[in-house]
Amino acid sequence: MSSIGWRRRLAVALGIAFTAILGGVRTSPAGTVDLEDLSLSPNSYWNGSPNNGNNTFTSGGFTFYNTFDNSWGVDVWSGFAYSNMTDTATPGYTNQYSAAAGSGAGGSANYAVGFVDAWGSPPRIAVPAGVSLVSADITNTTYPYLSMRDGDSFAKKFGGTSGDDPDWFKLTILGKDLAGNLIAPVEFYLADFRFSDNAQDYILNTWATVDLSPIASAGILEFALDSSDVGQWGMNTPAYFALDNIVFQTAGGGGQVVPEPGSAVLLLGGIFAGGYLYRKRRRKTVAA
Repeated sequence: MSSIGWRRRLAVALGIAFTAILGGVRTSPAGTVDLEDLSLSPNSYWNGSPNNGNNTFTSGGFTFYNTFDNSWGVDVWSGFAYSNMTDTATPGYTNQYSAAAGSGAGGSANYAVGFVDAWGSPPRIAVPAGVSLVSADITNTTYPYLSMRDGDSFAKKFGGTSGDDPDWFKLTILGKDLAGNLIAPVEFYLADFRFSDNAQDYILNTWATVDLSPIASAGILEFALDSSDVGQWGMNTPAYFALDNIVFQTAGGGGQVVPEPGSAVLLLGGIFAGGYLYRKRRRKTVAA
């Protein structure tokens, strides 16, 4: 084989190999904080007990903040708890740890429960470095869901007796940098009765996905709740929500291609090895 013929064949082979390599690239997979790495007995929850004071729990590298106190013999908590409770029927404060959907997102077991204490720190999550936020799943917990649907001794029935009252219950997710500076708010309505057509009014009892791309770079997430039902002492609607499946991309993800070693790399290596052996054998033949 002439040197020119070999070079032409090498060029063709290299083109094939590089095409195969480019065909083998992929995007970095997303991660999901689904809280299934937290251990719970069936139909139970963790609210910080028995540790009075400030607590944290971690799932998927994300840190959730909690405050708990039982100094007076009654559990008082705020921030985040986690739960696998499934009670969608019992009204009132004693059922504060159940998601209105009856499970975690997608039928999973575990989820987080957020409680906003008007006199305390807001529910807060620390996002690990090198992470870009994509979305999160949100729903009501059973306590506010039934309170808004039926009314109770503290809060009104949403829509009022006529169904025409323009009531609403809103979750705001505040994305902040590590210095505490606000990047942007993301607003999501857990209930909305402001539509001109009452048939469009809703109180959420299924999981809904909330887009977090406006706060993708946030290092801190803080959560606030507001309602149209406000009294002398503040919001009457029970200040709870449920959270699951925080989806994120790691650094280098979000559509960046990452070479995946495979047969194409082996093919390329084989081409260079073959070229080396051919040239070495040809030199020996010429020398002889």
